[in-house]
Amino acid sequence: MSGRRARDIDCEALVIGSGAGGAVAALELARAGRHPRVLEEGPRVSPAELAATAPADSLRRLYRNAGLTPVFGSPVIPYGEGRCVGGTTVVNGGLLWEPPAGLLDRWADGLGTDGYRLRHLAGHLSEITRRLAVDAQRHGAGNEDSRLLAAAADGLGWGWTLARRAAPGCAHRNRCPTGCPSGAKRTMATTYLPEAERYGARIEPGVRAVRLEHDGSTVRAVRAVGPDGAPLRYRPRTVFLAAGAVGSAALLQRSGIHRRTAGRAMAFHVNLRLPVRFGTALHAERGTIFTAQLSEFGGLGIHVMAANLTPGSLAAALARQGPAVVDAALADLPRMAVFTVQVRMTGRIRVGRFPGAGTVLRHRLTPYDVDLLRFALVRAARLLFRAGAVELYPPALGVLNSPRTVEEFARRSDPRGWDLVSVHAMASCPMGPPERGGVCDTDGRPYGFRNLYVSDAAVLPGPTGISPQGTIMAFAHEIAARHLTASAAGPVRRHP
Repeated sequence: MSGRRARDIDCEALVIGSGAGGAVAALELARAGRHPRVLEEGPRVSPAELAATAPADSLRRLYRNAGLTPVFGSPVIPYGEGRCVGGTTVVNGGLLWEPPAGLLDRWADGLGTDGYRLRHLAGHLSEITRRLAVDAQRHGAGNEDSRLLAAAADGLGWGWTLARRAAPGCAHRNRCPTGCPSGAKRTMATTYLPEAERYGARIEPGVRAVRLEHDGSTVRAVRAVGPDGAPLRYRPRTVFLAAGAVGSAALLQRSGIHRRTAGRAMAFHVNLRLPVRFGTALHAERGTIFTAQLSEFGGLGIHVMAANLTPGSLAAALARQGPAVVDAALADLPRMAVFTVQVRMTGRIRVGRFPGAGTVLRHRLTPYDVDLLRFALVRAARLLFRAGAVELYPPALGVLNSPRTVEEFARRSDPRGWDLVSVHAMASCPMGPPERGGVCDTDGRPYGFRNLYVSDAAVLPGPTGISPQGTIMAFAHEIAARHLTASAAGPVRRHP
């Protein structure tokens, strides 16, 4: 930090991070008259700015490390998370799934999070659905890739479902991962945060929290750096930490809070990107991110869906195959599509810090993960060939033209050398008993602290196996409600 003297800023409540968890905390605190300040390391952008900006430039600006934060291990996995006002909700597909009752029951029975069963979170989930206008995403114009996936699943007798998205009036601009240019996607930047501001919250973009000053039980101040590099020192009564699964764990570590357990076993999902060539033109570039999702293997944490198709995304997914294959695929764009296979891992990511390198992430795939990735690839390929694919490009060098060739590839290929990506990390500071790696109590407070709450993906007790935004938001609503009840905040203010 700069040698300049830090400017002291007193505030009643401070929220660090403005994504799914931080925005919820900001709104609940603001509605209770706490006038929170919300610190966000990244910029604030409007749908109009997104529409006027090239997708490649938005990717560089709105993602941490341009979406290429490395998770070291075998293989090295690029991890993508948003770094802007609204967090990852600005650059995701707007998927909002309710957490399965069975998952919440397993967490409650195994980790003592009894107050977070579905019946406890149902009211919060209803509010989220209403505020974000979540509904089943119909195919609409375009989305032939999703239609073919659904028809193939029906032909195999496999379950699938329409995606539930926070994108009413989706204009099918096909730019979900770099920010919705039409404003149809209801992100935290266009919903919760503006409403929080109407109740008195203050959003501060370009401010990076560096360290929490504390006495072992109470956070006394938060050290930060402003947009101009000037040091800042916030002195809040209450702190809600929502810097993301990586950022929240790293900030606790830097602050000497549960250094031995925070970030030591972060859960994650990985994605296999599968470019395929169909026998006839389907123009997959015409549509939204996806409208149908295979759910047949959801109990294993496996989901298959279409991804946004653009020349750039296709080239990136084919990078392992070499220039000749990439050129041929781009020349045949109307017959190409890219599908994503999301898989829940049992291995964990370790969040660490090394001098001169900042936060460093390392992972380890378990033998079960290796087998599950092979299983997921074979099932996805069976589905896609049933849908009409004639060629499939696996996550390693090669071109496959039948389910049998995919099975052979899976048997001889080691997933620890495949191209994998991740956009879902969670449970780095999980709620649960300390003897089982828990960092936070059932109120979301790191053990031993009175005025510090974790209210983002970090606090989830384990991996969700589904897109986690709905679960994150429901937990954040409950954590904020418990805090406000315990502090006798009084009645919620009416909208001004």
